[in-house]
Amino acid sequence: MRAHDPVVLVLFGARGDLARRMLFPSLYRLAAGGRLPDEYAVIGSGRSAPGSDDEFRDSVRAGLTDSIDGVDDAVVDTLLPRLTFQSASADDGAALADAVRRTRESLGPRTTTLIYLSVPPTAMEPMIAMLGREGLAEGARLIVEKPFGTDLESSRALQQTIASVADEDSIYRIDHFLGKEAVQNILALRFANGLLEPAWDAAHLESVQIDVPEELALEGRGSFYESTGCLRDMVSTHLCQVLGFVAMEPPTTMDAVALREAKAAVFAAMRPLDPARVVFGQYRGYRDDDDVADDSDVETFVALEAFVDNERWRGVPFYLRTGKALDDKRRTVTLTFRTPPSPFPGDLPAPDELALELTDAPVATLDLNVKRPGPDTAVERLSSRLELTRSDHADDSLAAYERLLLDVIRGDQTLFARSDEVDRLWEVCQPVLDDPPPVQPYEKGSWGPESAVQLPGPRGWRLPDG
Repeated sequence: MRAHDPVVLVLFGARGDLARRMLFPSLYRLAAGGRLPDEYAVIGSGRSAPGSDDEFRDSVRAGLTDSIDGVDDAVVDTLLPRLTFQSASADDGAALADAVRRTRESLGPRTTTLIYLSVPPTAMEPMIAMLGREGLAEGARLIVEKPFGTDLESSRALQQTIASVADEDSIYRIDHFLGKEAVQNILALRFANGLLEPAWDAAHLESVQIDVPEELALEGRGSFYESTGCLRDMVSTHLCQVLGFVAMEPPTTMDAVALREAKAAVFAAMRPLDPARVVFGQYRGYRDDDDVADDSDVETFVALEAFVDNERWRGVPFYLRTGKALDDKRRTVTLTFRTPPSPFPGDLPAPDELALELTDAPVATLDLNVKRPGPDTAVERLSSRLELTRSDHADDSLAAYERLLLDVIRGDQTLFARSDEVDRLWEVCQPVLDDPPPVQPYEKGSWGPESAVQLPGPRGWRLPDG
């Protein structure tokens, strides 16, 4: 599908790391796939200008060459002339507003303005206020990067500012985890398969794990982590959004209204986190980063236990874990099934497990108990791997930011967070922000503090044993 109305994309943070690694490569891929409108323009913005439009374009070209294997020069040569740069700040956006007005006039009366705010949390509110003063927000679609505030109070202040300049149906709160094909596939696995959906509840499941370890350490993001930390960066956003997909009731349809209502109902039923069931960790060497305080107690690791207090999930623990400098990079959701009474001799068989690997080529692993060949009636463990993407569709998937940018162009809010979702998730996390657990050290390449390893009880985490 192709959006035919012209668009002008205003990209704050156009010279930043996210734009270089994700946003411009996504625009390139959309252009290469013929998914952009025939007429469009991109206005990069930030506090300091690169010197000239040509220098800005050269830097974008260099970033595309670094990020994309076998970059097509013909596509780049089509994309780059549409890029310009206009500096702006929260205090002064007049020149940017004028540039947007001129660009809209050149593209025609049906032009839609998209404003992408890739700025730090502390800068978000004043930048949005500037958009209102300059009239830039009027009729525009605002794309807001997470985290949406740093706690419940700041999130509500941010939402109040957003509401003063734009309606909710014009706001696209972006969480790139929801743009991943594998995360969306959770919904297809549940709601399109009669084998799974009837067993997706407390009567059949004893626990759910959502595990997103990362091998990389800070990699130059010390100042960001000092102001944010792992709970705000990963848990209140990515991991909780995945939990929403795993735990939601069947939506009546798969459109934006029904899907977001079902997800919001999950968050409304979540029990506020108990700080006693949360583990914070910090990897040894974190404080050696130039941008990190020598006595920093910012967490680079979080493991926690959460509950959804509704009929489907009451009593089932959800174990969430993520952190920097861990033993592996994975995105795994594991459902552990209750073990029925066994007539077989010996100890009870291990519980069945369904593990969903939320990778670019998603797979599922199903661990079952089967009869061991031979004369005795005994069972043994068998693991079966299921490919969740047909080989003839392997090239059809879109990268997360690519998919989400296309959805903004189309005006589809299905995979974006709603204001009440954000507010409720901060309510869920606020007890931990008010009374954080002590930050425990852990070694790089480990699985975090020992207390986190023990959090799920004797069964432990599926990773690294699965």
